[in-house]
Amino acid sequence: MRLRVEFTTEPFDLDEAPAHAVVAREVIQSAELDAVDVGPFGNTAEGDADAVLSAVDSLLRKALESGATRISLQVNVVGEDSK
Repeated sequence: MRLRVEFTTEPFDLDEAPAHAVVAREVIQSAELDAVDVGPFGNTAEGDADAVLSAVDSLLRKALESGATRISLQVNVVGEDSK
């Protein structure tokens, strides 16, 4: 099964990426995922279910440890089986 995760971390800082946002992006970019897209207001990545779930676990823990006060995320099944 393939999954897509979309996430944002808060609080926002429009002048400079806060530590929690940087850490969250680093977790996703270093995970064994594909179709990774990081941006100022949201981030997405796709991959094998186990890889996505492992990355989400790490992302939540490390972003919270780095000062995130809120993490919004959505996980969807993608591909032929997601209909």
